[in-house]
Amino acid sequence: MTSSKPYTLYTSGTPNGWKVTILLEELGVGYNLHPVSIFKGEQKEEWFRKINPNARIPALVDHDAGDTRVFESGAIMWYLATKHLKYFPQGLKEQAETMSWLMWQMGGLGPMQGQAAHFLRFAKEKIPYGISRYQNETDRLYQVLDTLLEGKEWLSNNEYSIADMATFPWVYAAAIAGISMDDKPNLQKWVDRCMARPATSKGLDVPEPNPMKTSVGDPEAFQKRIADVQKISIVEKMQTVAGPGSLHCQARGDMKRPIAQQHTRHPSCGMSAPKKRYVQMFLRK
Repeated sequence: MTSSKPYTLYTSGTPNGWKVTILLEELGVGYNLHPVSIFKGEQKEEWFRKINPNARIPALVDHDAGDTRVFESGAIMWYLATKHLKYFPQGLKEQAETMSWLMWQMGGLGPMQGQAAHFLRFAKEKIPYGISRYQNETDRLYQVLDTLLEGKEWLSNNEYSIADMATFPWVYAAAIAGISMDDKPNLQKWVDRCMARPATSKGLDVPEPNPMKTSVGDPEAFQKRIADVQKISIVEKMQTVAGPGSLHCQARGDMKRPIAQQHTRHPSCGMSAPKKRYVQMFLRK
């Protein structure tokens, strides 16, 4: 692919997407932006799965390196920081510290907070154990950060790095998972420091203006934001790799049957066939 800019980024407005856009803005390098609508299930289409077989955003293509593909947000951040020799230390000991916190976010904070948000906001059935289990673990991880930041400005080697950029978008979205910052003063100060960086604000507005900037502190706007994300959650339950506009049931062997011929209620999401037809029509608009 011929491109005047070194990279093409395939992304959406989520914490994992914002990690990479914040880094790209910090680096000040040009990139082509290709928004991927997870609302429409574009990440599961064949063209995207050739870039990321796991069908998740973000993904990056480096045109200066023979269209090298990189997927998984942490891998993209490591790749860019290593290539540009910024925001990732050079010494092995320092690299180990930064990489440890990057993997901590990838393997701990992100998955746990994602589950906390799911069970609290988006699960059809409210399961108290699921909510408590993941909220408590997410809160514990926040406390780890708060303790770490006592007397420190940044997460690793006391310098701003990809570890901070990877962690920040998740903490920024704490309210969606129902996590309070009231008892975490060191962490809140760190959030403020991150937000004070111009590249952070720019990165949060990619690929579109960030609605959380206006919804934080506004209960009505926050609930609207939650409702919008819930729509995405419903659609993702129904999407398969069958292709755009195709909403086939994934259960009981009727994956290829049109919705009108399917059973009345889906056993996994509980959604009625008429409601599925409505969402299908919406997606095809």
